[in-house]
Amino acid sequence: MPVTNVQQDLDNLTLTITADFAAPVARIWQVYADPRQLEKVWGPPTYPATVVDHDLTPGGRTTYFMTGPEGEKFAGYWQITAVDEPTSFSFDDGFADLDFNSNPELPVSKNVFTFAEHDGGTRATYVSTYESAEALQQVLDMGVVEGATSAINQIDELVAS
Repeated sequence: MPVTNVQQDLDNLTLTITADFAAPVARIWQVYADPRQLEKVWGPPTYPATVVDHDLTPGGRTTYFMTGPEGEKFAGYWQITAVDEPTSFSFDDGFADLDFNSNPELPVSKNVFTFAEHDGGTRATYVSTYESAEALQQVLDMGVVEGATSAINQIDELVAS
């Protein structure tokens, strides 16, 4: 399994997930840059993602929805804030309604995804920062650790295919 560490830091309002992949940095970057590959790994296996729009440039926006086992849809968006291809990108990640309008009832996180060479492959570090301990706790209670871990763990199979 690629995920090697998960740290929840309520004092610093962060959730950090570290994963190691047996693929070069450029290949892992492609997973996030290509919407068809991204949708294979963004949602957990039981909530696959459909990427509607994907503009991985500063100021760009990505919109997607995940479809649950009963057919219910959960939408979200990324507002891209920085891109340093192929080593990192930053974005605000929020929940949305099915028209991709931000849902003010749910937290928005600031995210930095970095990819670095490590042991002949890639170490990915995913850092999400929340506005408050309550916001972080809310997504923890929603199962973000389990969901993100199962989603990230799909990347090995994708890059091997």
